[in-house]
Amino acid sequence: MALEAIQTVTQAEAKAKADREAAAVQAKQKLADAQREAKQIVEQARQRARGAARQMMAEAENKAAQLTQEELGRAEEDCETLRRNARNRLEEAAQLIVGRVVER
Repeated sequence: MALEAIQTVTQAEAKAKADREAAAVQAKQKLADAQREAKQIVEQARQRARGAARQMMAEAENKAAQLTQEELGRAEEDCETLRRNARNRLEEAAQLIVGRVVER
């Protein structure tokens, strides 16, 4: 009877040891899986952030190009107005010069 009890205890201890080792292996595997999943999540977040940054840069460049074209259009209109005014004044200046030359 005592021998059977010792064998039972020995078997129980061996089973407990095997269970602990299996639990340790399982815990290490779960940890590795969780770390791998965390790395994937971080990489996906980085990729989304890069995509969002590229999109924002493209939108900013388009807006800048649009504003540049608008400003160039306004500058061209201003230049044309200055040219017209200069042409009108050129005639006045020529008459003024002719008038001064004739007076002398």
